[in-house]
Amino acid sequence: MAVQDLRDWIALMESAGELRTVRGADSDVELGVIVDQFQRRMELPALLFDEIKGYPKGFRVLANTLTSSRRIALTLRLPAETSKMELVQAWRQYAKQYPKIPPRWVSDGPVNENIRRGKDVDLTAFPAPTWHEHDGNRYIGTGCLVIQKDPDSNWVNVGVYRVAVHDQKIAGIYISPGKHGRLIMEKYWARGQDCPVVVSVGHDPMLFFVAGLEIPYSVGELDVAGGLKGEAVQIIEGETGLPIPATAEIVIEGRIPRDETRDEGPFGEWLGYYASGRSPAPIIKIDAIRYRNNPIIMGNLPGIPPNDDTYYRGFLRSAAVWEELQQAGIPGIKAVWAHEAGGSRMLLTIAIQQMYPGHSKQVGFAAGSCHAGAYANRITIVVDDDIDVTNDHQVWWALCSRMDPALDIEVVKRCWSTSLDPMSYPREKPVFNNRMVIDACRPWERLSTFPKVMEAGPELKRKVVEKWRSVLPEITD
Repeated sequence: MAVQDLRDWIALMESAGELRTVRGADSDVELGVIVDQFQRRMELPALLFDEIKGYPKGFRVLANTLTSSRRIALTLRLPAETSKMELVQAWRQYAKQYPKIPPRWVSDGPVNENIRRGKDVDLTAFPAPTWHEHDGNRYIGTGCLVIQKDPDSNWVNVGVYRVAVHDQKIAGIYISPGKHGRLIMEKYWARGQDCPVVVSVGHDPMLFFVAGLEIPYSVGELDVAGGLKGEAVQIIEGETGLPIPATAEIVIEGRIPRDETRDEGPFGEWLGYYASGRSPAPIIKIDAIRYRNNPIIMGNLPGIPPNDDTYYRGFLRSAAVWEELQQAGIPGIKAVWAHEAGGSRMLLTIAIQQMYPGHSKQVGFAAGSCHAGAYANRITIVVDDDIDVTNDHQVWWALCSRMDPALDIEVVKRCWSTSLDPMSYPREKPVFNNRMVIDACRPWERLSTFPKVMEAGPELKRKVVEKWRSVLPEITD
């Protein structure tokens, strides 16, 4: 079925058995605890909360959205049974060109069913959850789109940054240093201007997919999303002149002033820590709120990995790192996996076919330094191509049996990180981290003499498995 908005996506997931409705939860921590416990096991259904305590029936929250390979595949318009590495390869093929279809301006859309301006603005009317027990704010923006326009060009950037509820007419926004949204915001401030901003908090999850990626600077995410969907994203113009997804559920329009802040946080982030504390952060002065009848907040709950924020990113970041390594001219890459345990950022494993001395080290350094792999990386592991990088036991086996700590571990200092990393430094302004590259490949000079792996050959395995599959269905090839 065609998916134009979040409601179409929910209907598709319900028909696929990938959705569960929860009624009567309290959005003050209770809702967040349910989601956090539910997402600890991958492949469980998405959760749609309705009849939320203290809010009108029909004001809903969707969560645990992308913690299933089936839902990720269906969101990307792929067959439901697509495997992990097939997902990586599919995104890699798409990312080679990033085919783009510009968004299409339309005169109206469902998001205009309700419009509140000026004194009628009330951000507290929506069931923004307190996602974690010790969060300092309710957060309406976790699975959101933050839309900004570069003041020097026509580039419209769409990012994913957390958005807090301060009061009826003020939201808080946190954007890490170096992110495209932060760079745009600071350009306006350097001119002595407020930064116009639009925040969508309910939309087709495919838009969220694209907004959370490391799309190259000056490339518009709405254009990329159109290319991925195969049709233009429909947009309307609002108070700020910025594009608004016409089928969004709830949209906040406003300005980020240069010299006004409010204390924001702490917020439990994607590594599973309250790493950033409570401190002054920029605010959004809200000019208008648009929303559909019976609106839905799309939540994307960070927590101890794996979680809704890390699982889908693993497929997409793996593909992005793989493609950037190939574009750098490095041969022999056979697989890339950004592991959920590192928030799909901090732990990369790359399988290679060794082709020359130093090849494995080159791959390790390049993977942790390319744009898709550089931010907040901690460990990069390079293994031979007989290792399944998605299989933790095989990766640990390679580390234990093919890696010499005295020769095969390299440490790189003062790299790009974030205050969300609890090991970043200096503590007064944490922006750096240290990281390591681990070469867990068989030593180059011993490739021909390294002990043979005691495993049946692929042809023998295939024959035996096929013969006994009916009796022992658990055996796989």
